[in-house]
Amino acid sequence: MEFQQQNPSIMMLPWLAEGHISPYLQLAKKLSARNFIIYFCLTPINLDSIRKSGNVQVEPSSIQLIYLHLPSPSQLPPQHHTTRSLPPHLFPFLIPAFDAAKPNFSNILSTFKPNLVIYDFLQPWAAAAANEQDVESVMFLTTGADEAELKKYLLQWFGGIENGVRNKDRFLECLERSSNMVLINTSRMIEAQYIDYVSVLMGKQTVPVGPLVQECGSREEDVHIMEWLGKKEPGSVVLVSFRSDLFISKEDMEEIAMGLELSKICFIWAVGFQGGYNTALLEGFSKRFEKRGLMVQRWVPKAKILSHSSIGGFVSHCGWNSTLEGIINGVPIIAMPIKNDQPFNAKVVTELLKSQIR
Repeated sequence: MEFQQQNPSIMMLPWLAEGHISPYLQLAKKLSARNFIIYFCLTPINLDSIRKSGNVQVEPSSIQLIYLHLPSPSQLPPQHHTTRSLPPHLFPFLIPAFDAAKPNFSNILSTFKPNLVIYDFLQPWAAAAANEQDVESVMFLTTGADEAELKKYLLQWFGGIENGVRNKDRFLECLERSSNMVLINTSRMIEAQYIDYVSVLMGKQTVPVGPLVQECGSREEDVHIMEWLGKKEPGSVVLVSFRSDLFISKEDMEEIAMGLELSKICFIWAVGFQGGYNTALLEGFSKRFEKRGLMVQRWVPKAKILSHSSIGGFVSHCGWNSTLEGIINGVPIIAMPIKNDQPFNAKVVTELLKSQIR
C-alpha cells in the first residue's frame, strides 16, 4: 500500500485588527501556494468579514477559516470582537477577552494538530499553548523594521497595561517564545539598512517576508468608484484614506474637508466610520464636491484605487500597510501620521525613500 504524506500545516493567529489581518492573510496565500495547509484562526466577526469581502479569494482546500470564540463579557458582545469600528471606551475589554480565549485556542490546536503556529505581537499565550503541545511557533510582525519604530513600540506604546500585564512584557514574551526567528512585513529593497540591525536588537534572525499588501480584488459595490476614476485624467486624483479603526475628531474632519474644497483638485475621500458627525459632513460637502470629489462612508479597496492611472497622490495616516501600498504603486504620499508607529513610517519614506511629504 502506497504511503501518502500530508503537506505540512500552519495555524495562523493575527491580532484582531484589519491592519494585522490583511498581511497575515496575504502571507497565508503565499504559504498556501507553496503547498502548506493553512488554518486561519480568528473571531467570527472577522472571519465573516473575510468571507463577505470580494477582494479576498480563499481556496477551501488549502486555507481553512477556523472560528476562535472569545468569552463574551457583558461589556463586549461578539460583534465587538474586532477593532473595526470599536468605540475607544471598549478597547480595554478586548485584549482581556482575547487572553481568555487561550483554552479555546488550545482545543483548536489539539483538533487540527498543525506543524507550526504563526502568531502576532500581543498574544504570548498562543505561543505558550503551542509549546504545551510540542508545536513550534514563530512571531510575525506586521510592521516595518525601522529601529526607531521598534523603540517607539517598546518604550512608548508598550507602556500600557492590559489585563494586569504590561504591553511591553507581552511583546517581549512573544519575542522570547518565537522559535529562532521573527518574520516581518518588509523587504531588503525597502529597509535593507534596518533589517540586520533589528536581528541584533531582537537577538533572533529577522526574516523579511514582504512587502505583503492586499490583492486588487473586485466587489460589486466598488464598481462605481472605478468607473468614476476611469473618467478622470491620469494623475489628477488624490486618494484620502485613513485606517478604518482610527477615530478622527470632528474638527480635524472639517479641516480636511475644507482643505480639499479649497484645493480644487479631484479626490476620493474614504470617510470610514468615524461616528454620527460623518453623516452631517457627507450631507454638507457631497453636493459641493459632486463633480470633482467622491466621498465614501465605508471600506474602500485602497490597493486597487492606488494602482489606477488616474491617482496622483495619497493622503494617508501612514499605517505600515497603507505606506507599503503607496510605495508599491509608486504614488507620492502626503503624510498625516497620528499615533503609534505612523510617525516613524512617515520618516522611513520621507528620509529614506523620499517618496512623500509631511
